[in-house]
Amino acid sequence: MSHPVEQHTLPLDELLMQQFREQRHLITAHDLPEVTALRDKYFADFKSRGFPHNELEKWRFSRITDLLEENFAHSLEPDDVRNKNLSEMFRCEVHNFNTEIISVLNGWYYDSNGGYHISPEGVIVSSLRKAMQQFPELVAKHYGTIAHSEHNTFVSINTALVQDGVFIYVPDNVEVPKTLQILKLIDRAGTHFVQNRNLIILGRNSHLSLMHCDDSINHHTSLINTVTEVLVQENARLEIYKLQNLNDNSGLVNSTFIRQLADSNVKTVALTFNGGYIRNNVQTFLDGRGAHADLMGLYLMDKQQHVDNQIRVMHNQPHCTSNELFKGILDDEATAVFNGYIYVARDAQKTNAYQNNRNILLKPTAVVDTMPFLEIYADDVKCSHGATIGQLDEDAMFYLRSRGISKANARLLLMYAFAADIVNEIEIESLRIRIDDMVKKRLRGELSVCENCILHCSTPEKEIHFDIDYSKI
Repeated sequence: MSHPVEQHTLPLDELLMQQFREQRHLITAHDLPEVTALRDKYFADFKSRGFPHNELEKWRFSRITDLLEENFAHSLEPDDVRNKNLSEMFRCEVHNFNTEIISVLNGWYYDSNGGYHISPEGVIVSSLRKAMQQFPELVAKHYGTIAHSEHNTFVSINTALVQDGVFIYVPDNVEVPKTLQILKLIDRAGTHFVQNRNLIILGRNSHLSLMHCDDSINHHTSLINTVTEVLVQENARLEIYKLQNLNDNSGLVNSTFIRQLADSNVKTVALTFNGGYIRNNVQTFLDGRGAHADLMGLYLMDKQQHVDNQIRVMHNQPHCTSNELFKGILDDEATAVFNGYIYVARDAQKTNAYQNNRNILLKPTAVVDTMPFLEIYADDVKCSHGATIGQLDEDAMFYLRSRGISKANARLLLMYAFAADIVNEIEIESLRIRIDDMVKKRLRGELSVCENCILHCSTPEKEIHFDIDYSKI
């Protein structure tokens, strides 16, 4: 179906409330009753609170108000995809990395095979809309049970108006052999507010490796509002790799809620290479004894790019462990926010929780606001947090220069070594090699939309050779 999307002059919040009132029949046409009920509840929440603004404490360091002043359009219907070939529009090739691609175009699940697939082992990969029809019991049982809108009414408007997304179900005792890769693309002229919703369920003793990519294929302005709910049941393992490489006109509010049951293990690695405005809200609930979470992130920003990582870990049961490490390199007038929050409930004895945020600023005009925070009610715990903001180590630079390494390559080497702690957390070798290459390219200013990136390639100092010879160190 072809549905040209009209640009509007209404403020975004008014446009969305008007759509909810006047096109409710269209919004709820494919719903389960439970989903419709949630829409009403969360629309009331959004109507009362509206979008966040910079005066709110949780948004004080992120200029969301400026972004929301754009005249966005918002579509409630899918695009005409008959003449689109995503493999021609965008290729995401990683040598020796065999993935199952799940494409999402302009917020809609993109598939020519009926909208869902079930493997012989019972693994379901589906459009969320299709899942409501084909697997209503699974969706009704879990949808909206983990995500909530505290401090974030983007979750409310997503729950009220979202139309599609990705549904993944892994049965008990199944290890998915191939990494699933969600590839989200925006391909529309004009200025668009795009929403999608993901629901991922891992059964007991299961394993899933998931890669989640946000990429731009043009320079149009967009604001993407993604909400992902994940349930990781007893003794299950999940790895999520988030790769964010958007143009500087794009905004992304990416809210991920993970509930872990007993002895489950989750690792998330967020790699932010480009993007005008990116906010990652990650909230993990350790709701079973022995659960463990590793939360990692790396951001390489320049020009006037902005990234905001809001990480909350809720230790609700005893004998749980968590480990956070986020690192960033910022140049020019780039800004970053890290807000790490660890909560330990009164009965969550024997908790081990660590949190660390480290930053390198290449210029005085780059800014980082980092706010680690602990809230502890149990008395038998080991918890720590820390944050550093500094420049490249001049002593290390001198040492490298004294070994005959040029100034430009010495800078590259130090930045690369700083970033490698996060890259090395990627457990899939072929993906780690690819990301390692992307980090080097990003540091050299060769990746995608960067023009005046961290190394200032247009200066006489530009040197492209970056084969690290450790024998010189």
